[in-house]
Amino acid sequence: MSLKAITNELNMKYANEIQRRRTFAIISHPDAGKTTLTEKLLLFGGAIQVAGAVKSNKIKKHATSDFMEIERQRGISVATSVMTFQYEDTLINLLDTPGHKDFAEDTYRTLTAVDSVILVVDSVNGVEDQTRRLMEVCRMRDTPVIVFINKMDRDGKNRFDLLEEIEKELNIHLHPMTWPINSGKDFKGVYDLHNKSLVLFTANTKASEEDIVKIDDIQDRVLDEKIGDADAKTLRDDVELVDGVHGDLNVDDYLKGKVAPVFFGSAVNNFGVKELLDTFVRIAPLPQSRETSTRHLDVQEDKFSGFIFKIHANLDPKHRDRIAFLRVCSGRFERNKYFHHVRLDKDVRFSNPYSFMARQKDVIEEAYPGDVVGLFDTGNFKIGDTLTEGENFYFTGIPSFSPELFKEVVNKDPMKTKQLEKGLLQLTDEGVAQLFTQFGGNKKIIGCVGELQFEVIQYRLLQEYGASCEFRSLPYYKACWITSKDQKKLEDFTRFKTNNIAEDKDGHLVYLAQSEWFLNTERQNNPEIEFHFTSEIHKEG
Repeated sequence: MSLKAITNELNMKYANEIQRRRTFAIISHPDAGKTTLTEKLLLFGGAIQVAGAVKSNKIKKHATSDFMEIERQRGISVATSVMTFQYEDTLINLLDTPGHKDFAEDTYRTLTAVDSVILVVDSVNGVEDQTRRLMEVCRMRDTPVIVFINKMDRDGKNRFDLLEEIEKELNIHLHPMTWPINSGKDFKGVYDLHNKSLVLFTANTKASEEDIVKIDDIQDRVLDEKIGDADAKTLRDDVELVDGVHGDLNVDDYLKGKVAPVFFGSAVNNFGVKELLDTFVRIAPLPQSRETSTRHLDVQEDKFSGFIFKIHANLDPKHRDRIAFLRVCSGRFERNKYFHHVRLDKDVRFSNPYSFMARQKDVIEEAYPGDVVGLFDTGNFKIGDTLTEGENFYFTGIPSFSPELFKEVVNKDPMKTKQLEKGLLQLTDEGVAQLFTQFGGNKKIIGCVGELQFEVIQYRLLQEYGASCEFRSLPYYKACWITSKDQKKLEDFTRFKTNNIAEDKDGHLVYLAQSEWFLNTERQNNPEIEFHFTSEIHKEG
């Protein structure tokens, strides 16, 4: 075989691997049913045999994606989990995100690592606060969205009112792909507008082939026999109205983020999920090209590149490990091959890269664009770090936030000082909280976006590191990173404001402002000093 023929074959294989990958995140307000939907998708992919539940007395198994102890206690997700499974010929990378607003940062970063999103809306509560925020992030990036309206087996809002509310609140056009027959106690199933078939609902059982009735013509009497005359009439009227308004789905509009296909169902009963998955595999975008700090990076390029969008400490409590999650953006990631770490300017290789099924890990030999790979991290990685085959650039658009709540760490067990310091360093590397040290002193300050994060840190310090501490609130309003071309001015400022100056983990100076008024005053009085609301400025330097 000639070299050219081998190269062509490799290129074909590379193009095919990109073709069969889909990477998406599931997002929603807390309790809308995101993690339950994840479980059911995994069930279809054959990745798990029994679906777990987040809150249930009957179901003994916990959700696969909620693997941390604190998640099981609270019945909420506090960290994004990554799961890879195969469905038909498609390799799906699914990221289940936390819904709680205190962990929104983790979710926002995850959205940078996916190509599309499934948004879960609770039919009882409709659009909620966090749904709006998450959708805004999707809007900024034109991310394609599929909406799954969950909990149809509960008495919720009228389906037309619900669609209108979602369109108005989230500022997106909807396109129903399935249509429900009643809701709550009277819920009888959904009509698939695309495949022209009826899926009958039976509680607590998996929708099997027998429950699907093929209907070539909606006027067919079979419909009346299955759901009764009155419901059949309502369904015909509804379908006529929906078809008249929406017609066929324009897939291009969906890919541009202008239209969102809508599915109705009940995740806990595994109802309406298969229709969602089938459509997703058919229309969801392939791994996309991305912008970097120097140029546009095409997904088809053969040189490897990828970025770290998440770090998780102690995924396995027995082995104090840290895993950095890497999204492959171009080229082929290979085990034991040296890649260039742009920020540290050194070459690194990985002997045990993983693909994930929440906590279960499998060592992989290679990965392609769209894949999420877990890398063992000994402290080399930060969120946003880029790996390449030698080229120097960063992927843009990875958000970092300025904390709004500040607390001093008070050590309750001086014998465990070492463990506490190690725990603080590792847990704040995950990116949901920031660690500051008082300038010229050793007071440790944690900055977070939400109150719940402090509870999680306190709990994990005790459980995972054996260090007990408490937090004391501090009167700060915002953290600003300060830089200046005039070094003397900067030194004078830090000397005068010692009480308000801290250093972040990398030794960069941070001004902790007590209020907006104080901050504005300092900015006016010190024009030579620049105040930045994110630490990203140090990347470019």
